[in-house]
Amino acid sequence: MNPALFRIALAVFAAALLVGNTAAQDWPARQIRLIVPFTPGTGQDIIARTLGPKLTERFGQSVVIENRAGASGNIGTEAVAKSPPDGYTLLLTASPLVFNPLIYQGLSWDPYRDLAPVANLTDGYLALVVNNNVPATNVKEFVALLKARPGRLSYASPGVGTPQHLTGELFKVATGTFMLHVPYRGSAGAVTDVIGGAVEAMFMPVHTVLPQARQGRLKVLGVAFDKRVAVAPEVPTIHEAGGPRDVNASVWYAMFAPAKTPPEIVNRLSGALRDILRMADVADTLNKQGLTVNYLNPQELTAMMRGETARWAKIVKEKGLKGE
Repeated sequence: MNPALFRIALAVFAAALLVGNTAAQDWPARQIRLIVPFTPGTGQDIIARTLGPKLTERFGQSVVIENRAGASGNIGTEAVAKSPPDGYTLLLTASPLVFNPLIYQGLSWDPYRDLAPVANLTDGYLALVVNNNVPATNVKEFVALLKARPGRLSYASPGVGTPQHLTGELFKVATGTFMLHVPYRGSAGAVTDVIGGAVEAMFMPVHTVLPQARQGRLKVLGVAFDKRVAVAPEVPTIHEAGGPRDVNASVWYAMFAPAKTPPEIVNRLSGALRDILRMADVADTLNKQGLTVNYLNPQELTAMMRGETARWAKIVKEKGLKGE
């Protein structure tokens, strides 16, 4: 290259780098959008609306929650993945982030290529429930029933690729049984039909199970985790209730930025979230929703996601799962 042209190119690069560094140092200088790719009232939405005001206090800029639901979270996720990497558009999502690329063909985004992990925030837990017509009081009896009536029982989920769906498939693999999957467009219809007896079983968030169980509308057989959970210490794990040991399917909730967001911004945001999650009022609010604070930094979150992708890819391949 001509020496003069080289010096010009170097000067342009240095100027661009300086502008980028200055923008990162000044962040945030305006309103931040926090996109939740699911409907209001979901776990992601509750977490976002709990943390949003705290982030506003921390940074002195408003954090606006925007629900962009649809396609099992793919619509909102795509919006963030294609946003400028400047720290002003963020994503608060959950486990389907790694499920969806395994199930849906032709997605325009990739969680590792197009998103920058900021922090894991909380974990939630699912419980296996059955309606009152099912003649089983624990997991052992339910597994025996499935084996005695192959193909005659079904389980509901809020849709293909949801944690409830994948956990149901994991349960089938672990127990060597079969249940017909009945996907719904959201949780409300699924829960209604389980209670009404149209569908026999479902994996439901623990905190939403308890009111139904205490009213005698459903039977809770076990939690899909390796230990009892604080929000429902009286409910045994699936293994304690006579089921297999390896049905461990906690739901994680995390925050992301577009890929190539400056590390300075990602680290500032991650540190702020770590401090906010340590606040007693925040932890109390989340605990009441059946969520347990579990902060992971960007590197730890990435490692966890890699493990989740590898684990669930085996289930998706074995069961031949595909999204529509």
